[in-house]
Amino acid sequence: MISKSKLTELVHDWMNAWNGKDIDRLMNHYHNDVEFLSPVVAKRWSKADGKLVGKEEVRKHFLKGFEDGNHIPFELLGVLMGTSGVILVYRKWASGMAADVIELDEEGKVMKVSAYKSLDEL
Repeated sequence: MISKSKLTELVHDWMNAWNGKDIDRLMNHYHNDVEFLSPVVAKRWSKADGKLVGKEEVRKHFLKGFEDGNHIPFELLGVLMGTSGVILVYRKWASGMAADVIELDEEGKVMKVSAYKSLDEL
């Protein structure tokens, strides 16, 4: 299990990278074989299962979000820690709340994300 201080550091660095549109810093948090599931993926890429596999697919997804002009800074509302990961609860400026259930490997790299979005966003 990752320590509370290490997890806090990772979460804040991830949030700062997202809000600063720093794609390289952001992607440093992800394992090469990451699985990313999101209703936004389903909508944006016409994937019924809403699933991306691999760091490069996730990178492409994030870059598309940055380019579309709908990049919305996140405001962290809460962090819930488990034995193998974390849940981030955040507000997307005008789009309501969201939560990401994140599984981490032993080094703190993101292995799997299940993203949950506000009904208003979908």
